[in-house]
Amino acid sequence: MKFETDLVKFVEAKALSLKKLKQRRDFKPYQGLRPGFGEALRNAQKARGLGFMAEYKRASPSLGDINLQFGPLEVADHYKRADCISVLTEEVFFKGDIGYLSKINISGKPLLRKDFIFDPLQVLETAQTPASAMLLMVRLTPDQVLLKELMAAAEENGLEALVEVFDLRELDLARRVGAQLIQFNSRDLNSLKVDTKKIFELAKIEPPQDREFYLAASGLSSPEDLLLAAQSGFGAVLIGTKLMKSANPGQTLENLIDGFERAR
Repeated sequence: MKFETDLVKFVEAKALSLKKLKQRRDFKPYQGLRPGFGEALRNAQKARGLGFMAEYKRASPSLGDINLQFGPLEVADHYKRADCISVLTEEVFFKGDIGYLSKINISGKPLLRKDFIFDPLQVLETAQTPASAMLLMVRLTPDQVLLKELMAAAEENGLEALVEVFDLRELDLARRVGAQLIQFNSRDLNSLKVDTKKIFELAKIEPPQDREFYLAASGLSSPEDLLLAAQSGFGAVLIGTKLMKSANPGQTLENLIDGFERAR
């Protein structure tokens, strides 16, 4: 399988965990409740004008260590106002762990597993956790057949797929495989620079169709950003670095939500 050059390091970092998955003979799916991920975000948009997904991200390639002191068991208390929670599980670059999903599950909110997923075995691995949804990146899996296979595997195992795109070409592919939950990422994976204006423009050029639901990610840090996202056609936003860099992530999230509601 050929990957975009900017993603090779992330794919290589998954080699060991994927090797271990291939050696396994059984995968026992999680038997508990998986709250509706898309449903929670859609309901929040109807009630508030915008859904909020708060992210637990301890480190990143662009920033290095962000907040290693903020433990997963604290997330439920801090992210009470969030509609869903995104959990970084990639270990090398983001210092995550798939076990965080079980710990953060005490929140009772829909959880998204955010990782570099490109093999059906990783879907089965995700299905063993309390996650309600998983992230699939078009740039990581640009092959239409593979992307469709991963989406089908997610559905078969009770998971929703949030499909991430960076441009209109990737949006077209996401639509061709039937994606309904679509995340626009404003961070360029080559330069790691963020351009929120770009995704606002893309959403206006190609607004959501039929049952599609748009989510804006990366670089949103103020009530003004959130208002622009809503006005551009996004139904929800992902807030990560802004919260994780804060001394009080919960209060920062509340301030953003309250500020957006006042700005509407």
